[in-house]
Amino acid sequence: QVQLVESGGGLVQPGGSLRLSCAASGFTFSSYAMSWYRQAPGKERDLVATIASVGGITNYADSVKGRFTISRDNAKNTVFLQMTSLKAEDTAVYYCNAQRMVFPRVYWGQGTQVTVSS
Repeated sequence: QVQLVESGGGLVQPGGSLRLSCAASGFTFSSYAMSWYRQAPGKERDLVATIASVGGITNYADSVKGRFTISRDNAKNTVFLQMTSLKAEDTAVYYCNAQRMVFPRVYWGQGTQVTVSS
């Protein structure tokens, strides 16, 4: 059974930091590109960051470049999102995503709420 379980969300003040984790199971984690998406109330789900299955190549939305860092630990089947200098506009539900291009598969986590507020 495929599972993506996010954790680490919560309430943080503007300028603060959070580290999200996504623990994967039920599939070959190292074969999948991993991404974080976010969805604010009333808005579409947007891509935040992606890390390739191999090589560590990363890509970020312009709105988070220089503030967020995505990383993965293939030995622990876990992907992380380190978020710093958080802003109110970063408030959203953050979703973990796994995607394989060869014999395409896509999996989603259940989401974790991040609220940036004073």
